[in-house]
Amino acid sequence: MRIDKRKFYRNLIRLALPIALQSLMLASVAAGDALMLGKVAQDEMTAVSLATQIQFVQNMFLGAVTAAGAILGAQYWGKGARRTLEDIFNMMLRFCAAVSVLFFLACELMPEQLMHIFARDASLIAIGSSYLRVAGWSYLLTGISQCYLTMMKVTEHVRPGALISSCAVLLNIGLNAVFIFGLLGAPRMQARGAALATTVSRVIELALCVAVCSGASYIRPAFDRLFRRQGQDYRQLRADFGKQCLPLLGGSLCWGVGFTSYTAIMGHMGTDAAAANSVAAVARDLICCMCNGIGSAAGIMVGNELGAGRLDLGKAYGKKLKNISFVIGFLSTALVLAVTPLMVKMVILTDRAREYLVGMMVIMAVYMIGRCVNTVTINGVLDGGGDTLFDMYSLIVCMWLMAIPLALAGAFVFHWSPLVVYACTCLDEVGKIPWVMARFGKYKWVQDLTR
Repeated sequence: MRIDKRKFYRNLIRLALPIALQSLMLASVAAGDALMLGKVAQDEMTAVSLATQIQFVQNMFLGAVTAAGAILGAQYWGKGARRTLEDIFNMMLRFCAAVSVLFFLACELMPEQLMHIFARDASLIAIGSSYLRVAGWSYLLTGISQCYLTMMKVTEHVRPGALISSCAVLLNIGLNAVFIFGLLGAPRMQARGAALATTVSRVIELALCVAVCSGASYIRPAFDRLFRRQGQDYRQLRADFGKQCLPLLGGSLCWGVGFTSYTAIMGHMGTDAAAANSVAAVARDLICCMCNGIGSAAGIMVGNELGAGRLDLGKAYGKKLKNISFVIGFLSTALVLAVTPLMVKMVILTDRAREYLVGMMVIMAVYMIGRCVNTVTINGVLDGGGDTLFDMYSLIVCMWLMAIPLALAGAFVFHWSPLVVYACTCLDEVGKIPWVMARFGKYKWVQDLTR
């Protein structure tokens, strides 16, 4: 089916740019932490980078729930079912609030035990624990604000949502400078200052979400139905939500725990390898922002058309977006190579850590092709049509049965160089491209999920 290219690209830019900006702003917080703490000491930067893996795992749970809400929300928005969207909002809120409380308690009650997962150096564990005790308070609010931002994204309020996230991030970066370095009369708190800045910015972000969503055109939680037993239609919607959420949660945990395992493996290979990996991760997250934006936009665009019953158009959109993902991948490869000299000079590293960082950036340049293609195709197009099981299958095979065992063996059995081990951690994204293309071509994702 031929598509209206002008309309297609207008919608893609309208959705992708604000979401990419939002992703960039969120990644900028980690970049700001790394750069500012990198000016203090290598251990401060490394410890905070390792400690934030706790929130990374939390985000896997939150991301699965909000992704399920976005999949169903995009299709029901295309159908025009406002009350159903309120019920989906309620479902997201209940689960995200429970997850946020659990992670908050873990950070407050057992931060040292959490840090032992990622490091063996006593100094890194002490610094990271002090960070988690303060940052844990921000984890209480993250889930709730993400529910609001997700519903804005799928109901054509993507710009206000991106603006809220951007304001919160800019505030976070500004407060980072104040509390880390002790500016404007504030105490010099270093790692704990980064945690305090995050917590304050999360409070502001949630307050802005609630205030903006009070407008008549916005979808808000139906608090009168939040805990009330409802009829058969609601139970069917809940079953549909669970059908999307459980595979997404499985995939998120496979990917999130796997990625955290990569960080833990590099963290146990010495402080130089851990420091280089921390900086490389910041660069990766910043450069992935555009593919994240296009991936999210792909899910919304495909979902809107499928939910409205225009299956042929949704299929045509998916094909076009899949092709765009390869272009974004090669552009990202070039960008990684271009910024490598800049990243090496921006933080204080030992000579060996600097050598590791250069090697990791070159390896990452190849990895970015797979990362961009898979993000847009799997997390965008396939998920937009409800084909959520494939992501979990591919992660189990490519990450857990190939990349992680190889990295573990290289690090602790064969004692390979940190660069070879790092290359092992990048195998999964590149290796599954042929499998992803084969799955895409079966068109199981071309389906209307609404009732």
